[in-house]
Amino acid sequence: MQRHTDEPETGPVDPVPTGTGVWLIGARGSVATTVVAGCAALAAGLWPAAGMVTETGPFADLGLAPLDSLVFGGHDTAAGPLPKRAEELAAGGVLPHGLPAAVHRELAEADAEIRTGGPLPGDTRGDEELIEAFAADIEDFVRRRGLARAVVVNVASTEPVPSEPAGAGARLPASSLYAAAALRAGCAYVNFTPSAGVRHPALADRAAASGLPYTGRDGKTGQTLLRSVLAPMFAQRELRVRAWSGTNLLGGGDGAALGEPAAAAAKNAGKNRVLEDVLGGLPEGTTHIDDVPALGDWKTAWDHVAFEGFLGARMVLQTTWQGCDSALAAPLVLDLARLLARAHEAGLSGPRPELGFYFKDPDGTDASLARQYEELLGFAALLRESR
Repeated sequence: MQRHTDEPETGPVDPVPTGTGVWLIGARGSVATTVVAGCAALAAGLWPAAGMVTETGPFADLGLAPLDSLVFGGHDTAAGPLPKRAEELAAGGVLPHGLPAAVHRELAEADAEIRTGGPLPGDTRGDEELIEAFAADIEDFVRRRGLARAVVVNVASTEPVPSEPAGAGARLPASSLYAAAALRAGCAYVNFTPSAGVRHPALADRAAASGLPYTGRDGKTGQTLLRSVLAPMFAQRELRVRAWSGTNLLGGGDGAALGEPAAAAAKNAGKNRVLEDVLGGLPEGTTHIDDVPALGDWKTAWDHVAFEGFLGARMVLQTTWQGCDSALAAPLVLDLARLLARAHEAGLSGPRPELGFYFKDPDGTDASLARQYEELLGFAALLRESR
């Protein structure tokens, strides 16, 4: 016999979404693999958080997502599993020996969340179909993993500058397809590459209407980081820079991609911006990017600065930067994912110029690293106040 009661029927209650997703575009590349392995190592207390600004005192009480709450997934057109890629990076000295085995479970879990990206050769889908498919992958990830929100971070290889104008009928580059998918899926977006991403003119209205925070572009990890410190020194000391030339030697996937002149042009535009902004114009000289496959994930950058001092005395500064791009980039990616997730939670929207500290070509901000850091501290204060 059926019982009648005035009390409402109860069933299983869905848990409150927790955790923060980090959806990586180029999820099987060197930077993404280092991000996933590095986050697992830090969360387990295996290594200190060197290079992570968000782990320093001024950012301690902002309510940022704990490292052990980050859940990784992403898109890539490559098929190699993350644990294998991590082993290759360890063999090349990028990751510590033994780390891939220590964080194998976390790498395998992230690898299981990677979906096929595109467009692949022969794919006949139009832009809107691709955007919808990519967005569905992200939404499925957030729903299945019970996440409060996700941040989409582009760490894929640099795209060439589009050869055709962004007019009616022109196809969107892959980076902008992914950016549009992030907006459609309701996710904050970070462009860590020089590619168009959300800055493509065709996405302007979508980005403005989304109510989502986004930032970029092109992570500042080496040569340009040094330029953003040195250029203000010359300007503030009234030392006229006569010429500034640079050379980059790098291997790996980035070296191969930047071996294409159009892709190198996109990269150099960001490298030169700091000089133009700080010095009031671009000095004589060029920046070369050379692909040296034998270097793997390591790079060397030289700068030659010719400047003029008191009574016209002509002098030269030369610098050499040698580093591992993946190890330099990974902590910045983790910083940006945490900061933008918190900005999304706080209801902030639109481009976030306060994060220019991290980028070669940021959204309308001063190019001096010291001033950018002050803006970042101001952003931290804003997030603190919103708690």
